[in-house]
Amino acid sequence: MRTNIVHIGAGELTYEIRNIVNVGKKIEALGGRVYWENIGDPVAKGEEIPTWMKQVVADLAMEDASYAYCPTKGDLETRRFIADQINRRGKVQITEEDIIFFNGLGDAISKVFGFLRRTARVVVPSPSYTTHSSAEAAHAGDRPFTYRLDPENHWYPDLDDLEKRVKYNPAVAGILIINPDNPTGAVYPEEYLRAMVDIARRYDCFIIADEIYHNIIYNGTSTVPLSDIIGEVPAIAMRGVSKEMPWPGARCGWIEIYNGHVDPLFEQYITTILNAKMLEVCSTTLPQKAIPRLMSNPHYWEYLEERVRRYERFSNIAYDILKEVDGLVVNRTNGAFYMSVAFAPGLLNHDQRLPIDNAEVRGFVEHLVSQPGVAPDKRFVYYLLGATGVCVVPLTSFVTEWQGFRVTLLERDEARFTKIFQMLAQAIRDYLASA
Repeated sequence: MRTNIVHIGAGELTYEIRNIVNVGKKIEALGGRVYWENIGDPVAKGEEIPTWMKQVVADLAMEDASYAYCPTKGDLETRRFIADQINRRGKVQITEEDIIFFNGLGDAISKVFGFLRRTARVVVPSPSYTTHSSAEAAHAGDRPFTYRLDPENHWYPDLDDLEKRVKYNPAVAGILIINPDNPTGAVYPEEYLRAMVDIARRYDCFIIADEIYHNIIYNGTSTVPLSDIIGEVPAIAMRGVSKEMPWPGARCGWIEIYNGHVDPLFEQYITTILNAKMLEVCSTTLPQKAIPRLMSNPHYWEYLEERVRRYERFSNIAYDILKEVDGLVVNRTNGAFYMSVAFAPGLLNHDQRLPIDNAEVRGFVEHLVSQPGVAPDKRFVYYLLGATGVCVVPLTSFVTEWQGFRVTLLERDEARFTKIFQMLAQAIRDYLASA
């Protein structure tokens, strides 16, 4: 090309959660069996959408208005419904004008980070959900700027590390909070959230809070939404339908803007995001219209509670199995449906391996691990996939120096779930003993 057409941040756009699927598909093609424990899609893992929920969508499909554009910010009735739910708590008051809909949170994340000034940074957690960390890094054309989550303390934020990252880096304009957390499954206590809001207040930053799993909390833990504690700090909360309902194929998410007018620069930034959305006209209409009808249905919370109780039971099965494996740092998952497990520092090396019976699969895995730059935990993940068929995601792909893996709790069959984690535990023992 006569000039370089590649975006300065192109190299930061990675998504190992789906990249590992290509490896798994190749292993399937070579005759291997794969247990897909890598991606957070409840429907793909067999979640049965109840008939009443399908009927709501079917009824909407018969309405002409579902096929039309909606307002750029989103369906008015739905935005009023969401604002009313927030205002009922009485901690903060917003209106329908403080809510903007997007085609999934991926779309929202792209715009929230993409329309920041390039020199303005948002400090993100480490480990961090890849869509956030990649979008932030791509906008800046640099590696993600992170604060530490501590696996020795339930994967809670290291508040001292966070404050230092903000205090000594004037380019930091925002703090990202993911609560409940993906990839770790941690649920942050209120006192941690208040401390993070206080850091933002003292250093004149704004907050982005991904709260898409906020109604999937268990094991006796509790937290609060950002709206309860935000005070006068400018902030964006992110919500959606993909996990809670669950309806990931709807691609329907929204942002809630708190204190949007208290700072002129923040106000201009939000206007830029809205103008970018206006260029697209609007987001998909039908899923937005479904939200009030689904969430006000008397069966909705009963259905969600059944799912939450299942995740709670499975989180304890997984924890009880993996905590017995020497060399692992294991935390019980308390929210969302992910579990991040770390290896003790220095435990993994490039000489460890697992026996793989299928010669073609073995050759494929050995080719993969021989490539330059393969992290030790990625090497483990490849051998695990080739030897057992269990597909997980290397922890280092979530912007952390901790070696480990992330696995989901979405398998519906308890016996099969238990078998998978027993296979995983034994494979770890065998892998660590192989060097």
